[in-house]
Amino acid sequence: MSRRIIFATGNEHKMIEIRQILGDLGWEILSMKEAGISIDIVEDGTTFEENALIKARAVASCCDDIVLADDSGLEIDYLNKEPGIYSSRYAGEDTSYDIKNQMLLDRLRGVPREKRTARFVCAVAAVIPGQEPMVVRGTIEGYIGEQPAGENGFGYDPIFYVEDRNCSTAELTPEEKNARSHRGNALRQMRKKLKNLLTEA
Repeated sequence: MSRRIIFATGNEHKMIEIRQILGDLGWEILSMKEAGISIDIVEDGTTFEENALIKARAVASCCDDIVLADDSGLEIDYLNKEPGIYSSRYAGEDTSYDIKNQMLLDRLRGVPREKRTARFVCAVAAVIPGQEPMVVRGTIEGYIGEQPAGENGFGYDPIFYVEDRNCSTAELTPEEKNARSHRGNALRQMRKKLKNLLTEA
């Protein structure tokens, strides 16, 4: 087994977060693009966990490396947990997040704060040569604000507010966000699971 971890994403924002959290494992961490893997993956699972596993298995079929994949999204309770697993495809994959965020704010117009509860969910799957696949889930609870705020995040970060700070996740520093984010939470769980394995490898 090579000393590489390939993360099944082309998202550069995500790779920065991943490298910050998994960097001390001492293995090379590459995106699919950096590893020269280009495949179309049909994410037809019904849960975040299923989709993460689908992605990890698809990329693992192209290499002999450890492959990690995540599936994440925003669940808004008032909207029956939409956009959920369709978060990146909500209102069309090529629709900008400025438009997606505004559409969600419009759907919540007039809804009181106590009914605007929401969470970010992230499932991270690992496919490791010769091992059973592993999946973990991380979440961060919060609410949807009245308007977008902050420049630090991406995606739905500008409209997702955390209770104890009363600010959006796009207003947190990258360090603060990693310490509490759904992806940070899930990656730390996965890091713990991988650490012994990689130390022995």
